[in-house]
Amino acid sequence: MGPRVKLSDVAERAGVSVATVSKVVNGRYGVSKDTIATVQQVIDELGYAGNLSASSLRAQQTHVLGVLVADFEPFSAELLKGAAKAAHGSGYELLSHSGGDTHGWERRSLARLGGTLIDGAVIVTPTVLDAETVVPIVAIDPHYGPNRLPTIDVDNFEGAERAAQHLIELGHRRIAFLGGRNELDSSHLREAGFRHAHAEAGIPVDPELVVETRYAPENAAEATMALLRLAEPPTAIMGANDLTALAAMEVAQQMGLSVPGDLSVMGFDDIPEAGLASPALTTVRQPLQEMGAAAMRMLLDRIEGREHSEHVRLETSLVLRDTCGPPRA
Repeated sequence: MGPRVKLSDVAERAGVSVATVSKVVNGRYGVSKDTIATVQQVIDELGYAGNLSASSLRAQQTHVLGVLVADFEPFSAELLKGAAKAAHGSGYELLSHSGGDTHGWERRSLARLGGTLIDGAVIVTPTVLDAETVVPIVAIDPHYGPNRLPTIDVDNFEGAERAAQHLIELGHRRIAFLGGRNELDSSHLREAGFRHAHAEAGIPVDPELVVETRYAPENAAEATMALLRLAEPPTAIMGANDLTALAAMEVAQQMGLSVPGDLSVMGFDDIPEAGLASPALTTVRQPLQEMGAAAMRMLLDRIEGREHSEHVRLETSLVLRDTCGPPRA
């Protein structure tokens, strides 16, 4: 651990006065956009915000809480709904912020918002976040798992295992798995659950049928096309999230296959689009809004100095709809 980074260190590196750095940190007027960008870049590089306590950075509370996400997509949108419900009546307003899906987006977002605009934050799937932060935070489904920050997640292993078991019980023996992001702990747990269900049933997993898609529909579509063109294609496809499963179903239908007559499809998340699909997607439900609400309640407890759990793991459930059936004889 080196010495704590000071305002003067930032000023010297950025080539500006300490007063200018103070204005940038505290969100005051009188600084050009170019200078703000330069100072902010130095703050990020030196880790200045991460070395400040909340009490030293802010003169007073803003009574605003943040929900920070990499991108606004169906998963994070449902979490946000739950967080907003839990914050209602708390005396705090809510600020939602998308930091962009680039390495270190959480640190940059907190450096810009923490202590000057928000009093605390719920951060969705953070990648490189330390326990020492400028404001209290709670993580939802962090990349590295529940070992550094107060965390809300679900039992990804059990949910994926139950989904794969359902397909196996229907008679499927060649089940493809469209995996998520290799660096994400929950992705590993979902694949592990998928593999464990096969092991328990004494069914080998064909390596050719397991593909990483990084939760991206375009990657899932490309992978599905390749899988369905195999000499011995899968009779079922399980997506590590709903968006990849929906992409797989669309490709299968475009190739003239019936779902579930020719191909069964299973998802994971139960975003609203899953129930609206045609046919409606069978999936593993994460209680997304409940996760967002639980994270917000935990954050409020931290800010108000109340006792709280450091890790809350919620259960998943299998939602049977219309995309899974027995394999065609």
